[in-house]
Amino acid sequence: MGLFDRIKRVVSSNLNDLVNKAEDPEKMLEQAILEMQEDLVQLRQGVAQAIAAQKRSEKQYNDAQNEINKWQRNAQLALQKGDENLARQALERKKTYTDTSTALKASLDTQSTQVDTLKRNLIQLESKISEAKTKKEMLRTRITTAKAQEQLQGMVRGMNTSSAMSAFERMEEKVLMQESRAQALGELAGADLESQFAQLEGSSDVDDELAALKAQMLPPATPQNQAQLPPQQETTAPNPKSNEVVDAELDSLRKQLDQL
Repeated sequence: MGLFDRIKRVVSSNLNDLVNKAEDPEKMLEQAILEMQEDLVQLRQGVAQAIAAQKRSEKQYNDAQNEINKWQRNAQLALQKGDENLARQALERKKTYTDTSTALKASLDTQSTQVDTLKRNLIQLESKISEAKTKKEMLRTRITTAKAQEQLQGMVRGMNTSSAMSAFERMEEKVLMQESRAQALGELAGADLESQFAQLEGSSDVDDELAALKAQMLPPATPQNQAQLPPQQETTAPNPKSNEVVDAELDSLRKQLDQL
């Protein structure tokens, strides 16, 4: 395969197709870059050789032009000296260099065109290599990301999510039970305190009722302005049965209070 054919193949190749067809895209792209760099080395050598040939042709053309000018002057000098034969020989030598110069000029024009084409191809290949290197780095990043995602997905698929969620649900249920027990204990403590205050209120009512009963059972007080009984008159003694009834009722009330 010729140099220019390889350059055309590399320049016109589709890197995306290489990536899609390769088993390992990164290695395939790296190989393509290596091939392009080898072509770049050969192309630079070809450009250098073409430029060197162009320089030689330019020198030969310039030398031919100098010879033409020299023999032109020699012909003029011979005519000035009256030597027409020598002047004719000088013009024949001039014609030889003129023909050489014409051929060199045509070759130089062709070489200049080839050198320009090679230079453009060299610039284009260098640009393609730079683009390929950039794509390779982008592809490497994408491959790394894809591998990480694939590994993460494998880890997620391998996780026993049902058991993990069941553990969380059990822990949540235990927390709810502890909160319920704490709330129940708080309510019981508040109820016990309220019952104590209710007992105090109940005791106060019983005491008030007991005091009222005692007041009812006491004999009425003697008024200050009531006349005193004669000393000789005796007061009536209290009825023993009435006292027993009161004591029995008092004992009953006490038992009721004790039971509260």
